[in-house]
Amino acid sequence: MKFNRNIFFQILSYAVLTAASACMVFPFVWMLLSSFKTSAEVIRFPPTFMPAHFSFTNYLRAFSMAPFARYFFNSIVVMFCSVVCTTVTAILGAFAFSRLRFPGRELLFSFLLTMMMVPFEVLIITNYTIVVKLGLYNTLPALFLPFVSNVLYVYILKNFFDTVSDSLYYSARIDGASNWKYLWRVLVPLAKPSLFTIILLNALSSWNSFVWPLYITSDSRSRTLPYGLQVFTTEAGSFPELLMAASTVILLPMIVLFLFARTYIISGVSRGGLKG
Repeated sequence: MKFNRNIFFQILSYAVLTAASACMVFPFVWMLLSSFKTSAEVIRFPPTFMPAHFSFTNYLRAFSMAPFARYFFNSIVVMFCSVVCTTVTAILGAFAFSRLRFPGRELLFSFLLTMMMVPFEVLIITNYTIVVKLGLYNTLPALFLPFVSNVLYVYILKNFFDTVSDSLYYSARIDGASNWKYLWRVLVPLAKPSLFTIILLNALSSWNSFVWPLYITSDSRSRTLPYGLQVFTTEAGSFPELLMAASTVILLPMIVLFLFARTYIISGVSRGGLKG
């Protein structure tokens, strides 16, 4: 049988990718299964992979020891407000830089792009000072107001808007459509893939946010799930099965969302001019 190098390297590539995928997925599977185990099963050596019985007792105990229902509600509210505000500002900013002609447009947009290189940690003190002076410390608005605009999302949408033919814009203007109507009735429907990508990326970022809530909240009324889990570790540190249950509650919604929407993310980013 003749040796085929291409087939060999293809099989080897798939084997390496499968092994790497298994290494990445295994901790999540272990976390999920451990959330159903008893205390004795979690610390057993050698460890057991499957629990003896599937029971939601750990989830009920975790929710009784900490107000995870409140944390979950806060995370939902913050994520929703962040997604709505950020999407609207990204649409308006992208349209301004793509279609409107004003002096210094390219220079201003280049300056905004350079701001992407500034890490968020550098801005924490400034944002914290502003939030405190506005009297928003330890409130839900403080968790999303500093993030109502994002240069990356404006960049993605602008590049997509640039691909739309100018003739469509001038035709709409001749028919009497204002810039506002053209934006919401023509460009926004066309930009659904990019908008869907922005919404998903922003939702994931908001849901997983930890550092900012750590600084800007001080009690359970305004905590979100990631920060609430960190506080819960001090209360349930000797009960790893409860920690696994709480961690599953936080991660599972975003994992499911990503699995169902990953193709839209790739498609939207590619159409937004970031492919390659």
